[in-house]
Amino acid sequence: MARGGHTGRGSGPAHRRKRGTLPNKKGLRALGMRSGGSIHAARGPNKIGLHALGRQIDEQHANAKHPSRQRRIKWTLGIFGTVVVVVLGSMAGYARYSATVHKAAPATALPATPTTRPRAAALCPLTGTPVPGGGSVPNRPALAVKVDDYSAARPQSGLDKADIVFEEPVEGGITRYVAVFHCQQASLVGPIRSARNIDIGMLGEFGQPLLAHVGGIAPVLANIEASPLINIDLGNYPSVVQNVPGRVAPYDTYASTAALWGLHPDDTTPPAPVFSFSAMPPAGTAVATITIPFSSEADVVWSYSASRHEYLRFYGSSPDEISGGGQESASNVIVQFVQISYGPWVENSEGALEVQANLYDGASGPAEVFRNGEEITGTWQRSAFGSATQFTVSDGSPIMLQPGRTWVELVPDTIDVSTAPPSTGATSQELPATRLRHPQPS
Repeated sequence: MARGGHTGRGSGPAHRRKRGTLPNKKGLRALGMRSGGSIHAARGPNKIGLHALGRQIDEQHANAKHPSRQRRIKWTLGIFGTVVVVVLGSMAGYARYSATVHKAAPATALPATPTTRPRAAALCPLTGTPVPGGGSVPNRPALAVKVDDYSAARPQSGLDKADIVFEEPVEGGITRYVAVFHCQQASLVGPIRSARNIDIGMLGEFGQPLLAHVGGIAPVLANIEASPLINIDLGNYPSVVQNVPGRVAPYDTYASTAALWGLHPDDTTPPAPVFSFSAMPPAGTAVATITIPFSSEADVVWSYSASRHEYLRFYGSSPDEISGGGQESASNVIVQFVQISYGPWVENSEGALEVQANLYDGASGPAEVFRNGEEITGTWQRSAFGSATQFTVSDGSPIMLQPGRTWVELVPDTIDVSTAPPSTGATSQELPATRLRHPQPS
């Protein structure tokens, strides 16, 4: 058949519809373009049948034999262009709609999650250590208990629960303790003995502490009543006294801290700190033992235990035992040299005079502080009754104590205290001693 004839076209194998061509054969033939042209210009979003439209057609020959085909081609092209425009417009509209719908909505601020920080542990004011049991600082005053240290009174009870223990010289070359409690309770403290005048000045730095004792001479009791201290003379409170089996008077008077605090339940003011604490030890001299020869009755020795990181207390070579087991110990030992005097009052039936010492009225003196097996040399000063004793080095900076329990040895400046350095394989008695030098009273 001649090229361009329309009769029977599409009926042979050469004109089988290709995959992807438009289903309307007549329209496809009408959309044929000029000879040698292509359909690239007609590309659009819908590509179905575009390859079929690429067939080359001798448009000029076809138009000559069929005059009406031009109109059909124009009409068809117009329809096709309209469809393309509508499709493109629809797609553009959908794109704008999609952009609008999917535009990021204003961020809704989520409620801020509170950051939970671990609460710092409350510290005991007199030891710098966390409150036992992780609670808050107890709302109660410092409680001072006067405890005997005569050989017949040993072993004592409750000293291992005290935050601070003061050892003071009394008549006859013996010593007595003032055990200061705050953060811990002791079920039994004693044996409790009589008060001394030196106790008043010693305890003024704790504010208004309770002072538990068993009597005293008249001038001392009058001075306690006139001071800010809260006087608990157990002779007036027999209900809190415990007489321990196996003990005889005057070494049988004991009490619990709970019972003593219970006598003043409305007093809820904790004491202020009296020491400065730091876990980092200051520079010092390594020392293994400290010997304080108060007398043959009280030949006190402290020996540092590196494994326990604390000082163990001895009388000579014998451990200072705790009633119920264990040995007295401390994280810090302070040797505070004091000037003492005697009188004017007679303290006992043997005629011994009351030991006196100025501990607060512009008072000062040498001091040796022992912590972490190190000795730090300094001085102590205290300017007023209600102020704390300051322990400082030569440049005036405070001597920082190891957090923990502290024993303060009030040593007459007429006594020579000696120390011995650490030495492998030697006992404390075999070590060379270093005699501490300090000003003598004028």
